[in-house]
Amino acid sequence: MASWDPAIYLRFADERSRPFFDLVARVGADDPTAVVDLGCGPGNLTAQLADRWPAAKVTGFDASEEMIEKASEHRSERVQFLLADLRDWRPTTPVDVIVSNATLQWVPRHRDLLPRLVGYLISGGWLAFQLPANFAEPSHLLLRELAADARFADATRAVEWPEVAEPADYLGDLAGLGCRAEVWETTYLHVLTGTDPVFDWISGTGARPVLQALPDDQRREFVTEYKSALRAAYPPRPYGTVLPYRRIFVVAQLAGART
Repeated sequence: MASWDPAIYLRFADERSRPFFDLVARVGADDPTAVVDLGCGPGNLTAQLADRWPAAKVTGFDASEEMIEKASEHRSERVQFLLADLRDWRPTTPVDVIVSNATLQWVPRHRDLLPRLVGYLISGGWLAFQLPANFAEPSHLLLRELAADARFADATRAVEWPEVAEPADYLGDLAGLGCRAEVWETTYLHVLTGTDPVFDWISGTGARPVLQALPDDQRREFVTEYKSALRAAYPPRPYGTVLPYRRIFVVAQLAGART
């Protein structure tokens, strides 16, 4: 498993936070008392859930020790953070809201988890998750192509690649579980600045497992070539470098009144 660097991830905190707020805005829970964030990362957005729902106890879970350590800065009387893989998480009592932001794509066969997550909800509870869905874009295609090059393939062969289904698949899954679901997709046009801004973006997320799999000397060669390819694919404009970024949003409510 790759380790994660909160500082690199937070370099684009504003751009990364927009999908979270777009997701949570569609959750119709009025006064939840138990809210869970699966894959909470550095915790800055998890803390916002306590502001959204003042009566709620909010718990963030993440499998990265580095992320949980950073998230502890946002701990409060109503917000706590625990180290745990979301695949192992099992609440002792049903919860009102489960949120997962840009995490499930890293979980192989994550659609198989949906019945269990829905089963952890109270009657009328909410499940909301957002997934990056830009893996057919140059940023990721170039990454896979270079990782498969004979010079790097031995080191990167064991890397697990993120993947997602199509929006209609998630809609069908959740409808079949007795939920009323709203599913949509958005492509954000992030305007980035700097010399190699697309590399800076992806080095904190999608490219990180690949970069960590490479020995130091190979990593330097890989980064040099990858940066060059990204500059060609995403040429700078007078106002910045445009990174189109597609995301899938899913908000589902389990049928039934709250008990």
